[in-house]
Amino acid sequence: MQTQAHRQQALDRPVRSAMVERLLYFCPVSSGGIADYAHAQATSLAAQSVKVTLLCASNWPHPQNTAYQQLRELPVLGQANKLPRWISRLRFVRHLLTSYFRLRRIIVREEFQRVLLASYIEYLAPVWAPRLRSLSRSGVVFGAIVHDPVRDHVVGPSWWHRWSIVEGYSFLREAFVHADIDLGMNRHHPDLRTTVIPHGPYDFPEPTKSRRDIRDELSLPQDSVVLLSFGNIRDAKNLDRVLQAMVDFNSIFLIVAGSESISGQKSSSYYQELAKRLGIANRCRWLTKFIEPNMAANLFAGADFALVTYSSSFRSASGVMNIAARYRKPVLASSGASALRAAVERYELGVFVEPDSASAIAGGLTTLLRACPVGDWDAYLRDNSWVTNARQVMNAMDLARFSVRLPLY
Repeated sequence: MQTQAHRQQALDRPVRSAMVERLLYFCPVSSGGIADYAHAQATSLAAQSVKVTLLCASNWPHPQNTAYQQLRELPVLGQANKLPRWISRLRFVRHLLTSYFRLRRIIVREEFQRVLLASYIEYLAPVWAPRLRSLSRSGVVFGAIVHDPVRDHVVGPSWWHRWSIVEGYSFLREAFVHADIDLGMNRHHPDLRTTVIPHGPYDFPEPTKSRRDIRDELSLPQDSVVLLSFGNIRDAKNLDRVLQAMVDFNSIFLIVAGSESISGQKSSSYYQELAKRLGIANRCRWLTKFIEPNMAANLFAGADFALVTYSSSFRSASGVMNIAARYRKPVLASSGASALRAAVERYELGVFVEPDSASAIAGGLTTLLRACPVGDWDAYLRDNSWVTNARQVMNAMDLARFSVRLPLY
């Protein structure tokens, strides 16, 4: 009988007997969770003998000597935090359309037959999607990682939003999700295939500073309980409710570390003002910038718990939780029905609470302080690997021409 260890060894071995196929991986963003995910996934696909070309911008953060080839031909989307909203949106529109039009040109120029999008997006899809749909009709296979399957951020009239969602899926054959979910495309695109894939842990570095040193740097009491909210500052992370829940916990401090989000989201200044009104500003530390991996490692080392308190509309996996898994840091989590919830509850990686509720967050904090679960991190990391992720993508997109499918376990 094949043991779990033997199955894992077989899974971790690169596939040598496959006919090597070319994949164009399209990632127009250079920072944040999507970029981190794209790098990890492209690296794993390349390790499985796929010739991956990553189409990205010139400011892609990873060096050229990666396992995959880099094609830095996309425009750079600069920071727009201090620009008027209309200018910021105009820049975003120009960047979006230029990136997708350039994608089509490179597919044709380099004769790619397999294309994977780092994320699904519907914004302005009626404008750019027809150009890709014509390629799919001629035999190009498109797939996309659907990180956020619930598209409830409406831009423009509701009819335009619905049309945009349909158009955004119109040229895809493969949709990759992190939890079993109905994308609602059966009527519009009955041939769209959905595959659930795991979200692997990120290969972040070891901390370079001790817990004591990082707390001293941030003026955090050594005996305090420190929460870490990591990543882009977005409304869906319920940071306002976290601040409200902290009022009754005098020993809890908070680090908010991450970049400002795009326009239309509350800025860090809103949350800082809220913390002042609640009387807890002295217990909050704000690092509102892009956090380098080494700094991220130190922040996780200095914290006691990681926050992944998403809203009920969140139905996917959390990149932040997979960084927390790297450092075996318990989480306080909330979301809708999702891979995040399933992982936290199945492997006891922390405490899961009702979403969108300050009182529920307060109850979760009480549980963490009294009896924090001892997570089965080893099992979680074993069951959610990038190798499995890559092989499921390869199988779905016919990147491995076998008489049998690639083993997943």
